[in-house]
Amino acid sequence: MSEAFSFGGRQVRVIDLSQPLSNRTTAFEPMPHEIEYVDHTATVAVSEEKFGLGAAHWRDGLVWAHERVTLTTHSGTHVDAPYHYAPTSGGAPARTIEHVPFEWVMGDAVVLHMMDCERRAGITEADVRRELDRLGYAIKPCDIVLVRTDVSRRYGEPGYEMLHPGLRRDATAWLVEQGVKLIGIDAWGIDRPFDLMVAEALAGDTAQLWESHKFGSEREYCQIEKLCNLDAIPVQHGFQVIALPVSIEAASGAWARVVALCDEEAAG
Repeated sequence: MSEAFSFGGRQVRVIDLSQPLSNRTTAFEPMPHEIEYVDHTATVAVSEEKFGLGAAHWRDGLVWAHERVTLTTHSGTHVDAPYHYAPTSGGAPARTIEHVPFEWVMGDAVVLHMMDCERRAGITEADVRRELDRLGYAIKPCDIVLVRTDVSRRYGEPGYEMLHPGLRRDATAWLVEQGVKLIGIDAWGIDRPFDLMVAEALAGDTAQLWESHKFGSEREYCQIEKLCNLDAIPVQHGFQVIALPVSIEAASGAWARVVALCDEEAAG
């Protein structure tokens, strides 16, 4: 989904980078959710109980519609707060989602093409630096880095969460050391798939287990998981991202409607 309109004194195209929450994804999602839809006729009983107003009091006999959703804060497209990784970061209490600064989740962005990286090897610092060199782009503090794998095209397939190349610790650490506070990926998670990490941990290599997430216990940063439509962004840099998480007290993460803002001229 994208829309073009005037915003902030310029013509922009807004590209939706968020996966929709749907009951269709429950069968494959390791963190399943459920949406119960309550229509305009089902709420007549609620109106009668609360206000004493039956269907005859309402226009066309219809009241209101609403939905009841059961899910985790890490279902669908969401932002992880530093507290998700560990209770502390750099020796201080890790921020929960309501304390994440706006500056971290709104700003200039760059898309890194990592579609050719292999899921077992993952995405390394060398891969990231090579791509930035190819783009001729220098990371600056508070840039939002989006990692494109195109695994989002297979969202909804059983096993989707095991398909992506995740970020290795050195890639995450290097980006954060450049001042990056938000890294997003169009896949289930930012680390390598759990089948690989678990097998290697059981074989004795525990250092690699959730290594990018756990780097957040040393240096604070946030991440966006389950992005989509990164291929619809017409440029790899020179655009902005807004990724505002819902404010939930003391939470490790929250759902977000993530969008890219591109100049309409660049979007064509």
